[in-house]
Amino acid sequence: MADETVLRQARTLVPVLYQLSRVMRLQGVDETGLGQLPPSELEVLRYVAEVPGVSVSTLARDLGLHASNVSATVRALVARNLVRREPDPNDRRAVRLHATLDAAHGSARVEDAWARIFADAMAEISDEQRAELADAAPALGALAERLRARRATERG
Repeated sequence: MADETVLRQARTLVPVLYQLSRVMRLQGVDETGLGQLPPSELEVLRYVAEVPGVSVSTLARDLGLHASNVSATVRALVARNLVRREPDPNDRRAVRLHATLDAAHGSARVEDAWARIFADAMAEISDEQRAELADAAPALGALAERLRARRATERG
């Protein structure tokens, strides 16, 4: 269990990280020319790209979504040619999800748009603040991995 100092630090950090994640979800996609990609579709697409061959049930569990919602989202992504379904080689009744080449190109454009949005904003803060943000990247990555691992453990 976290001590009071760590809890105080977390209370300072959480609102800022939430605000950043919201900005990321709401900006970038339109700038790439991909059209309207709802946040839920973007989240599912990013997960499928990170975990090729994931099943719908694992995807739903790991994202904390209902399987029926994930199925509908996957159908929409398949219709946009961003995700493809492939039969599981070990169980032909099961389906594995893979990002398409269009998704890979689109994701690269989204990441690029996000980087430009961040760069524009970062240009308006001090050199010291930019350096602090860059130095924090490995720690934030480690924190994200711990949160992912914790969620996976809790979900079984």
